[in-house]
Amino acid sequence: MKSIKYLTIIFLGVLLTSCGSNTGQKKSDFTIVTNAKKGNLPNNKTLELSIENKKKYTIDSITYLLNGMKIGSQTLLSDFKLGKQTLEAVVYFEGEQQKVTSTITILHNELPKVYTYNIIDEYPHDITSYTQGLEFYNDTLYESTGQYKESKLRKVNYKTGEVIKNMNLADEYFGEGLTILNDKVYQLTWQKGTGFIYDVHSFNKLDSFKYGNSKEGWGLCNHNDIIYKSDGTEKIWLLNKDTLAEEDYIQVYTNKGKIVGINEMEWIDGKIYANRYQKDGVAIINPENGAVVGVVDFSPLKKLIKQHAGLDVLNGIAYNPKTKTIFVTGKRWNKLFEVEIIEK
Repeated sequence: MKSIKYLTIIFLGVLLTSCGSNTGQKKSDFTIVTNAKKGNLPNNKTLELSIENKKKYTIDSITYLLNGMKIGSQTLLSDFKLGKQTLEAVVYFEGEQQKVTSTITILHNELPKVYTYNIIDEYPHDITSYTQGLEFYNDTLYESTGQYKESKLRKVNYKTGEVIKNMNLADEYFGEGLTILNDKVYQLTWQKGTGFIYDVHSFNKLDSFKYGNSKEGWGLCNHNDIIYKSDGTEKIWLLNKDTLAEEDYIQVYTNKGKIVGINEMEWIDGKIYANRYQKDGVAIINPENGAVVGVVDFSPLKKLIKQHAGLDVLNGIAYNPKTKTIFVTGKRWNKLFEVEIIEK
């Protein structure tokens, strides 16, 4: 997704990672035992927990928690989010208590469905635009583009490709995804840890906001007053629409493992459709638990656009509620495609 890559290597002291221990604290006498194979368990299975008690203490009781939620020694995982989760056990024994922690990775229990598409129509698209975000609002297309000294926010007549309104970002910013909620445009930048809020009509800047734990800005979409933000990892963050604080997140997983590079996103019929960086396809994600329930292969589209030196990957997906159709394009593509998704 980026034209610049950084390698950061940080070594700060010694990190102690024994179960149930923190630096300077006694190592736990207990270990959590699970039925997870290599630490992984599908979400249609029951998590089975027990305690290894090598010193043969007399245990009075055990409290188990999964991400802070109290669970039993046998717990069906279907209602839990996917991804790496924290297990904790509080062991009460002989008038004492000890905490011990471990992790488990919850996988989806089904293969993603495979979808293809039919092209409904084609429209002109600015071949110089390094498309990062794409969204319809009141039947008008809005686009955010990237690259330093080239980043823009635009309002576009999608049928003709005419730029109705354009605003250039300052040269120091690399534009990323956008979403529009309650007449406000939210636009991300890549590595500055800053996003901007504009009036949708005038493009006047109303405010800016800082990222939290997500560090980078990649893609945005919204639904029911929740803003969803990707950061290039497997995580999709849930932002408070008023404070833009990162209040929660989901992790994007299949039945095999995590899916990283989550990029531009769009909310469509209860699911998040997400571009993946350097992949000419789209993942269909369950926003409740992070499961990839489908994939759409758009790679043939690249043969239908002008071939040139600056041509880059598929990126940009938008749903038009008026036409009830999906629109896709790419970085420096000369066409915008209106498509319908069909199961293969």
